[in-house]
Amino acid sequence: MTTQTDENKSLELKIFLFLTVLLAPILSVLLVSGLGFAIWFSQILTGPPGAG
Repeated sequence: MTTQTDENKSLELKIFLFLTVLLAPILSVLLVSGLGFAIWFSQILTGPPGAG
């Protein structure tokens, strides 16, 4: 049974590292750049704030 728990801990560590090292930063960059693009594109269509 210890082999099974060792494999589970190893898999859990790999998943944790994948989420924290790769997935979280990538999702953060995509979210911030997507919001920046949306604001930029809306200002192309409607003009800068206060110009109306």
